[in-house]
Amino acid sequence: MTKISDILAQAKPRERTVQVCIRGDLAGEAERVAAELAKVSEDWEPSDLTDVHPARALAAQLKAVREEARAAEVPFTLRYIGDKAYSDLLAAHPGNDNELFDSVAFPRALIAASCVDPEMTDEQVIELFEVINQGEVKKLFDAAWDVHNSSDLIPFSLAASALMAGLGGES
Repeated sequence: MTKISDILAQAKPRERTVQVCIRGDLAGEAERVAAELAKVSEDWEPSDLTDVHPARALAAQLKAVREEARAAEVPFTLRYIGDKAYSDLLAAHPGNDNELFDSVAFPRALIAASCVDPEMTDEQVIELFEVINQGEVKKLFDAAWDVHNSSDLIPFSLAASALMAGLGGES
């Protein structure tokens, strides 16, 4: 018979790490170059066969900007804070009539409470939110929400399954 003390000794809180791009200027530059690339690709007509398509240079520029943006991603690791702490956090940030929680204060508080690397205070989360866009904020909140609410313990990966099947392994 299994003892709960043995189970508790093995239990670890759920964690998730997400990459957050802290250089929004690079995302904007990538969008600008991609739009220019689309326009040039649509409008360009060569004057003779030796003309080099201007999209080649733009594609190289876009690749470089995307690589720079990926290099500007920082990992944030979020960890489940426990049932009581999570319940207390929800209670401290109640929503109005139809909402479970305050949609501004609770995400900030949950991220601050569950982010273990880097550790952040509530004030630092607010500072971070002033410089990263809402898409990056959503990544952080989704990760914090998932470590507290998701029941998918082992995510399915179609790519991993296909690779394993191709290698003769199990999926």
